[in-house]
Order: sequence, then structure tokens, then C-alpha cells
Amino acid sequence: MTLRTILISIAAAAALSACVSGKSTIRNINNNAPDMVLLKDNTFAVQTYSTDPRYGYDKDYPVNVFYRDIQNDTLNAQRYLNALAGPNGEKLRYRKLEDCCPYPTKRNEIGGVGMLQVYELDWDGPHKPARLYINIYDKSEVMVPVGLTLRKK
Repeated sequence: MTLRTILISIAAAAALSACVSGKSTIRNINNNAPDMVLLKDNTFAVQTYSTDPRYGYDKDYPVNVFYRDIQNDTLNAQRYLNALAGPNGEKLRYRKLEDCCPYPTKRNEIGGVGMLQVYELDWDGPHKPARLYINIYDKSEVMVPVGLTLRKK
């Protein structure tokens, strides 16, 4: 790594940190939650349906999937999304739109700032695609958001 690359990385981290207040707005983090169970088909064993219409759809109530290291930063989001289906069991298509919403976290290996991942979910039939906020740095109970279902095995 060159000195220029290091300086640019430090400047970027400092700029990002300046955008983050000292207090997180995320309301549903529980880092004592048990780890997710991984099934053979590379999906998480999600069993609970959320009754909170904000869960997953609001940046302050993201799906907190946690990951072990920076090389696998989208792996748990994919495992979670692979477990979901549309409102009537339709197969989901998803794509990552962006990272957004910096917040303070102690679980980021490269600094004290975490970012949420925003995914667009789509399925066959008339509807407006859904946007889900996923937090890869922290944990909580992982549930099915209101309006979605579990994929049939």
C-alpha cells in the first residue's frame, strides 16, 4: 500500500466519522442475540415474523445480520435474503443498491463507523419493489419483515 493510498484512506475515514453523531439511532440492536443457524441451502433458519411495520424498512430498525470478518461482509445479508419470499411465496430477486446511514459501532474492524446496506427486493406480479436496510455489523433476532414470507424449502 502506498503512502498516498494510506493518506486517502485516513482522510476518507475521518470525513465519514465527521458525519456520524456519537449516538446511534438504530433502535433494535441486541449483540447478545444468538448466532443464526445456517441451513444446507445457504440460507438462515429464520422462524419469526415481525409485527413491527418499521422492521427492515426503516433505517432505525434494520435487519441486523452480523458477520465475522470483512472478507464476508455481504455473505450474511445474502443468507438472510435467500430465506425470504414475496407476500404469496413468490421467488425474490434482490440487488444491493447502496451503503448508507453511517452510525457508530464497535464491531467494524477498520474503524468505529458502520454503514447499512440497502437492498431492493422484487418478485413477479404487480407491486412496488421493497427496500430493506440491513446492518452487517451488529446482531439482533432476525425476522421476516411485514409483507414478506419465508421461502418454501
